[in-house]
Amino acid sequence: MAGQTGTILAMRGIQKRFGDVNALDDVDFCLGEGEVHALLGVNGAGKSTLIKILSGVYSKDGGTIEIAGKAYDLGSPRAAIEAGVAVVQQHPELVGDLTGAENIFLGHESAKPGLFSRIDRSGIAARAQAMLSRFPIDIDLGRRVADMPAVDREIVAILHALRLENARILILDEPTSTLTEREKASLFSMMKTLKAAGIAIIYITHRLEEVFEIADAFTVFRGGRNVATHTVKEAREKKISIPNLMLDSDKGLTFPPRSQKTDGDIVLEAKNLSAEGLFRNVSFAARKGEILGIFGLVGSGVDELSKALFGVVAPNSGEIHLKGRAVRFRSAAQALQAGIFLVPGDRRSEGLTMDEDVVFNTTLANLGRASLGGILRFGDNRKQAAALAAKVDLQPPKLDRALRGFSGGNQQKVVIAKGLYRQAEVYIFVEPTVGVDIGARSKIYSLMREISRDAAVIVISSDCDEVHGVADRTVALYKGAPIGAPDRATTRDQLLSAGIMGEMTA
Repeated sequence: MAGQTGTILAMRGIQKRFGDVNALDDVDFCLGEGEVHALLGVNGAGKSTLIKILSGVYSKDGGTIEIAGKAYDLGSPRAAIEAGVAVVQQHPELVGDLTGAENIFLGHESAKPGLFSRIDRSGIAARAQAMLSRFPIDIDLGRRVADMPAVDREIVAILHALRLENARILILDEPTSTLTEREKASLFSMMKTLKAAGIAIIYITHRLEEVFEIADAFTVFRGGRNVATHTVKEAREKKISIPNLMLDSDKGLTFPPRSQKTDGDIVLEAKNLSAEGLFRNVSFAARKGEILGIFGLVGSGVDELSKALFGVVAPNSGEIHLKGRAVRFRSAAQALQAGIFLVPGDRRSEGLTMDEDVVFNTTLANLGRASLGGILRFGDNRKQAAALAAKVDLQPPKLDRALRGFSGGNQQKVVIAKGLYRQAEVYIFVEPTVGVDIGARSKIYSLMREISRDAAVIVISSDCDEVHGVADRTVALYKGAPIGAPDRATTRDQLLSAGIMGEMTA
């Protein structure tokens, strides 16, 4: 699809096989100069394979690639960089103790290469200023990266990718997955600056609403094929449903039926729970047999509330009751032992050991069950992990693979399998589908509903549609204060207004 001044990238008839699996089947993809083009599809649809071919990680089995009208093979990452392709991964790794400018030119600190060459700090500063002249962005590159907000770290990673003057195609993989709404707006502002400078951007996201906020066009992959390419303007005018294209279904994303049981036993109850400066006077009852939903934007106190229920944040007033008995947890271990399991919002740093395999992660939260006399039950643990991997539909079901090698959706499934192995009485899901594709989201929602039959389930999310769609009862947090009562029926618009405006509409 042509961009502002012409086509910068043309991939035609791209083929890629892995054994018997046809990962890409005669795929065409075009990108215009100065265009933001969203690349969409569920896990395994083929979009990641296409990007790895473009960035030189994989070699194509067939087809042609042209960049600015010149044919390339791109058989290595170096070849892709020399052709002008820059990549920013979903979780860019930066050096926290170095400044933004030093991170941008990491590995190229000296003007003269050599074993004993000195770091040219004045040269680094000058080159950083030249980049800001090329891409006018409001950022202090002299600040340590460890002291920067998340959006500035993302910008530093982008500038690092664009440090070479020949860079003309930028690939962004889930760049907003850890950003607040305000930070997202800052990132989108930078992307517009890059567009104006002629940089073409391939934008990978699972947040479909962002396609209409920032993209000029989008392409949907399904089953290794390019099934649709549309401009955003065309999609708006024709009311094209992206979820339908991704799932090959007229139903799009659906939620499991709500519970018909409204009188289940109260398992977990909060009574006027407060933590100074975080949230105040929060009350609710979570019952066995249903899902309680709590909606709140980043900064509303919802994440801190989840951690208070799990013993990580200490409330300064109010009470928590577990099965009718007042409890006060001083650690996550105490909450876990009492029967509460937290699926955290940041699964990579708080929920999983990324360099360990599926069996290790699945059994980690219940070592008493996983061992006998201090010795791990290796055979039984593997059997249990395999059964739970099948239950959560882990794809691929490779028990010996480190979690780092799985997609975000499959990593989340392993966290849930870990909770199921724990056999808890209360499950708290925080931002359960961040960075998760539509297919995996549907599976996770079904798992939540299944878990709620035997336990109390609380879903805490900044996605209003998710909370309203999956929960039986809902409440919103606005600047730390609860808005609405979870014992009253709430429409989607009422919940949205409560969480964004702090007002419950009629």
